[in-house]
Amino acid sequence: MEKATPNIVAVYGSPRRNGNTATLLKKAVEGARDCGAQVEEIVLRDLRMSPCLEIYGCKHSGECRIRDDFQHAREQILTAQGLILASPIFFYTVSAHTKILMDRFQSLWVKKYWVEGAPGERRDPNRKGLFIAVGATRGKKLFDGTLLSIRYFFDVLDMQLWKSLLYRGLDLQGDVLKFPAYLAEAYQTGQAFARALQDHASG
Repeated sequence: MEKATPNIVAVYGSPRRNGNTATLLKKAVEGARDCGAQVEEIVLRDLRMSPCLEIYGCKHSGECRIRDDFQHAREQILTAQGLILASPIFFYTVSAHTKILMDRFQSLWVKKYWVEGAPGERRDPNRKGLFIAVGATRGKKLFDGTLLSIRYFFDVLDMQLWKSLLYRGLDLQGDVLKFPAYLAEAYQTGQAFARALQDHASG
């Protein structure tokens, strides 16, 4: 039986277009595409996206009242089978660009739990997420808070966190190029991610 073509959205959450985080994500995207996945890319720094203003205009319909580039990004993410989200670490959490995207999905939380009154967890095992993060320091708990936020974010998307790639000690642009094993791991993980989505889609 011919394997299905998984649809993946890759979200670049770094303020640097060609920084370490973006380089690792590009390798993961390359790996996924080499395994036959269709990958759409979203570069958050290029979007016109307001932070959540907490006006709760979403409480009636579950739709965000702020009209900007979020609506298109939301549609891409919600219709994708897989999501690869990549962000550098700032003060032990994701970048401002990434956090804005996450916070705007509060409208989806409102839709699920206030408007529709959805019970408990309902993650779709066929929808998966891969998270890539890069931090400059080597702190033991560098990624702890971020991973908690990411897990809750993926829960809102009805998506399971399939795997995380977490890299310490990378700061200046180009630092990751000194570690070819990291680049190889990102590429191979992109391949494995695409295969995992294909296996579920093929049933």
